Amino acid sequence: MRRGIFGGTFDPVHLGHLLLAETCLEQCALDEVWFVPALIPPHKQQHALTSASQRVEMLQLAVSGHRQLTVSTLELDRGGVSYTWETLHAIHEAHPDCELFFLMGADSLRDLPHWREPQRICELALPITVRRAGSAEIDFTPLENIAQPHQIAEMRRSQVEMPLIELSSTNLRKRIAARQSVRFRLPRAVEKYIETQGLYQDSEETTATSH
Repeated sequence: MRRGIFGGTFDPVHLGHLLLAETCLEQCALDEVWFVPALIPPHKQQHALTSASQRVEMLQLAVSGHRQLTVSTLELDRGGVSYTWETLHAIHEAHPDCELFFLMGADSLRDLPHWREPQRICELALPITVRRAGSAEIDFTPLENIAQPHQIAEMRRSQVEMPLIELSSTNLRKRIAARQSVRFRLPRAVEKYIETQGLYQDSEETTATSH
């Protein structure tokens, strides 16, 4: 079993997230991708998030009917700050026969050396780095102090290019607060859920500076 792990706040999940997962499934021959919503992201500890239950419900609506996409509440059930290495360790312990892959964008790759236990992350799962079509080649040199040469070589072979799609959860929250359309940016079921629940009516954003 080749399992991709895709973490984030997914607040809200949008078509860019789904396209990234689908692209990784195809280009890296994964058997499945787990969406793992964070309870408290290390770099957003002062950020007001939509409730965990609502973010899970939106994810479940988004992946419904896709047999290779699954929502895992592992980080929500564990509680506390959601550290990636702990999540990967827990999955490895529960499913030792699975080959794990950690899905991440090129920006996150540059920050990886500053995450908690970055070497352990690279040992537990192979980072699959995703870049948008037409963007610059991914620079793997920041990983030279936390990963072995053979691991970096495998990361280079496993990088994924996805179609250019400029979507962000932050921008979508602002559009919703401004009463602007988000049609064709979110799965229709997620769009209707947000409307029914009255989510993202306040556009105020609070961000943290630490990771």
